[in-house]
Amino acid sequence: MNRDISETLHLDGGELMSFLPVDEQMFTLLRGCEAVFNEDELRTKLDRSHKENRPLRIKLGMDPTAPDIHLGHTVVLRKMRQFQDFGHTAVLIIGDYTARVGDPTGKTKTRPVLDEETIKQNAETYFQQAGHVLDLSDDKIEMRYNSEWLAPLNFADILKLTGQMTVAQMLQRENFKKRMAEDKEIAITELLYPLMQGYDSVVIDSDVELGGTDQTFNNLVGRDLMDKYGNSSRQIVLIMPILRGLDGVEKMSKSLGNYIGVTDEPKDMFGKTMRIADSLMREWYTLLTMVPKDEIDVLVDGSKTHPRDAKVRLAKNVVTQYYDAETAEREERLWQEVIVGGGLRDDIPAASIAGGELEDGQIWLPKLLKLLELAPSTSEGRRLVKGGGVSVDKKKVTDPSATVTPADGMIVQVGKRRVVRLELT
Repeated sequence: MNRDISETLHLDGGELMSFLPVDEQMFTLLRGCEAVFNEDELRTKLDRSHKENRPLRIKLGMDPTAPDIHLGHTVVLRKMRQFQDFGHTAVLIIGDYTARVGDPTGKTKTRPVLDEETIKQNAETYFQQAGHVLDLSDDKIEMRYNSEWLAPLNFADILKLTGQMTVAQMLQRENFKKRMAEDKEIAITELLYPLMQGYDSVVIDSDVELGGTDQTFNNLVGRDLMDKYGNSSRQIVLIMPILRGLDGVEKMSKSLGNYIGVTDEPKDMFGKTMRIADSLMREWYTLLTMVPKDEIDVLVDGSKTHPRDAKVRLAKNVVTQYYDAETAEREERLWQEVIVGGGLRDDIPAASIAGGELEDGQIWLPKLLKLLELAPSTSEGRRLVKGGGVSVDKKKVTDPSATVTPADGMIVQVGKRRVVRLELT
């Protein structure tokens, strides 16, 4: 787990980078950052932390609005891990209370409120999956729910909180301005969201808050609130870019289907990474690995490195982080055998159909594809067969009216990547 981080964060003799000079720590911590508010204050905090032997408190808030974490989420999680490896304390805040409001960032309308059971289930998954990146040792992390301090607030407390910011300041938020101009509704609860997230920083006494570019406004509210609530050392805000997904256009998102989950199977991690556009490689190398910049320059230069070779290294790096180097080597070998050599993987998943689906021992091929979940419907199955994308036991079938006689061990394949070994039940 996290080998590309942990190996890079040690000197040759095994000494942790927490003993490195502040300049060298800054070099690593600022890698890939979009913005820092502000750099001089961060340097001062790191220097004071080292002299006083007091770890900084590094805040990251995550609303459990979806059940899974993908590589897009890991951009800020990886940055938090770097702070951990420098000896600082990660404070991971699960926004079970803010999730009831929903962050309006990027939204053109008020989002629906999640029910408590869904929030709880998603939060449990977040805790578990964050461990694929973060060090979950007791002395390295605090995991908190912001309902701890937001739920007990009385109306006087809320009035005090809302008095720290004007409506004019709130409407500087880009999506609010856009919705106002388009005469679209903005719920009062949405105006409270940045204050709620900012109050998290006040309560946990944050030294640094991490976030994506879509969180800049919220994080800066937290920085200002700390000052107004009497914290003389307000938090540094460190902003990371939003990772673009597999399509190379939109941000990585499960709803858009352009994502790689941290719990995806190794073959899916490797195969999806191999399919990204060449234009994404610098971004992915910078935000998802610790490969040095000068090496990245060579890897993304088509005159010096073939794009396929650069993607192979990237895909192996990603798989190694969430599994291990041996698994990454195996996935490269299998990918070469299947995609380049035209062979089949030696770990083809098994799938079964009930004998009752057969007529006189046979089945219509498009129906078989649907039953094996290789096609969403028989009509799509017909289209795949007619298009020449289906083979049975390595023999291409192009007649959409064809029937086959299923047998144990039969290989049914759609394209190069969707393949199953049949088991009769």
